[in-house]
Amino acid sequence: MRGEAKLHAPSAQRNRDAILAVLREALPAQGLVLEIASGSGEHVLHFAQALPALTFQPSDPSPEARASIAAWVAESGLGNIRPPLDLDAGGAAWPALAPAAILCINMLHIAPWSAAEGLFAKAGAGLASDAPLYLYGPFRRPGRPLEPGNAAFDESLRGRDPEWGLRDLGAVTALAQASGFAAPGIVEMPANNLSLIFRRR
Repeated sequence: MRGEAKLHAPSAQRNRDAILAVLREALPAQGLVLEIASGSGEHVLHFAQALPALTFQPSDPSPEARASIAAWVAESGLGNIRPPLDLDAGGAAWPALAPAAILCINMLHIAPWSAAEGLFAKAGAGLASDAPLYLYGPFRRPGRPLEPGNAAFDESLRGRDPEWGLRDLGAVTALAQASGFAAPGIVEMPANNLSLIFRRR
């Protein structure tokens, strides 16, 4: 049954090593890393294998995603991944975890803006000074037209749900700064994606 519960995200296989290279530089040496919107669980599994000194706390509001995460973790035998939490980024309350870092990969564009507001508000309240909030995904950038692939992706997302779509980097940065974060470090990633590293001021 565990094998049947496992979900597979092709994009996770493609981008996990590029993301891991950034995380090796951005994350603290030890502590608890909270992942928001963990999806299939393949990212957290890869990161936990590569960074054994850290403890990872996956989360997702989807029961199907949480079952997949649990199945991947059980099969791996890794001891530094906690059971997945039922957590909605835009929800009213997050558990008291005091994470050393927060990860959020490929969520902002497939969620309403209220999820971004909740993410930054809760991260701003829960992270210590200089602790990182790491975001990954495609973004709209000031003064630059969307790449053809991202433009088509954005159109398809908005067709599925008018509250979805690629977020404006300036709007995301302003939201972060309102929650106590400095301007992000930006790392160009493959396939016209960005890594954004926000740190508490």
